[in-house]
Amino acid sequence: MPITAFKKIRPTFDNSVYIDTTALLAGDIHLGSDSSIWPLVAARGDVNVIRIGARSNIQDGSVLHVSRPTKKNANGYPLIIGDDVTVGHKCMLHGCVIGNRVLVGMGAIVMDGVVVEDDVFIGAGALVTPNKRLESGFLYVGNPAIKKRALHDHEKTFLTESANNYVMLKNEYMDEA
Repeated sequence: MPITAFKKIRPTFDNSVYIDTTALLAGDIHLGSDSSIWPLVAARGDVNVIRIGARSNIQDGSVLHVSRPTKKNANGYPLIIGDDVTVGHKCMLHGCVIGNRVLVGMGAIVMDGVVVEDDVFIGAGALVTPNKRLESGFLYVGNPAIKKRALHDHEKTFLTESANNYVMLKNEYMDEA
């Protein structure tokens, strides 16, 4: 797996983390316990930091990046992903904050300055425009993304189940190695 330093800072993670051999991680990235990075993910913590929480999974072909600090925005936009997050295939997350127990549907784009609170579904193909806040407990869909409806109890339960399913899957992959 390509793990690359940038300015002598390398990604950090423990031995419970699965990173596919085709993924690329560069710079100031920290992966929480039992997280997983799947084929063809590109994550660059070069001009700001990327933090991925425990039991979160970043699926095939997703791109993770950040924005550097500027005079207008002294902190820039790091990428912070909480615990028990499922990021579907081919998503783009750029300089945003994703809370705990969030599902980002396949092909979704979440842009700079966005804050996604806990317990949120972002529908497949959604575009979450800069600096938007997605309120806890709702489904967001569309381009641009809009609040569609409150999540049902079974959907809220699924958020944790999805993360747990990916922990089991990454363990199976690690057992094969």
